[in-house]
Amino acid sequence: MQIVRSHFKRYLLAGLLLWTPIAITIWVITWVFDALDNVLPVALRSEVLFGVHVPGFGVLVVLLFILITGFLAANLIGQKLVQVWEGVMRRIPLVRSIYSSVKQVSDTILSPNGQAFRQAVLVQYPRHGSWTIGFLTGTPSAEVATHLPADCVSIYVPTTPNPTSGFFLMVPRTEVVELSIGVDAALKYVVSMGTVPPLPTARPKP
Repeated sequence: MQIVRSHFKRYLLAGLLLWTPIAITIWVITWVFDALDNVLPVALRSEVLFGVHVPGFGVLVVLLFILITGFLAANLIGQKLVQVWEGVMRRIPLVRSIYSSVKQVSDTILSPNGQAFRQAVLVQYPRHGSWTIGFLTGTPSAEVATHLPADCVSIYVPTTPNPTSGFFLMVPRTEVVELSIGVDAALKYVVSMGTVPPLPTARPKP
């Protein structure tokens, strides 16, 4: 009886380990598809256009819309329109501060030449002797740098398991340990709460 119970537990855990990430992935994708389908106006939904529900149709429409707007924004006329739009947004008191902050962050993260998350590092936080993984985002600038010791770096420390929230630190470069693992592997390590360690990097051959 003990052997049967042991095998049952082992097989059950093996099945859960196999299907849990698959089920969660399918659930997240389905949720995103449904959310984007509901964002569309009724006149643009697949039920109205084709008479049948097409899962993911909202994703295709949103992607097409982004591509078209990106194409227009890359042209001279589109750039002028973007400048006019940004000028309008910056004239609205409450919207101005929100729009400017979000745009600055998105430009930093999405720009091909941006510096966001360019290096995974170790930093002592929240106290000396306690280490956590952070991401190098740049160096302090403007007035902030004049009040800091020389050669400081900006570090973003994400929270677990939600990396979209975190803490912004400015610490001396000498107190930061750069890691050889990639940003994706380090972020996965943080999100998994340390249960998915990054694979060791291959050492270069002599």
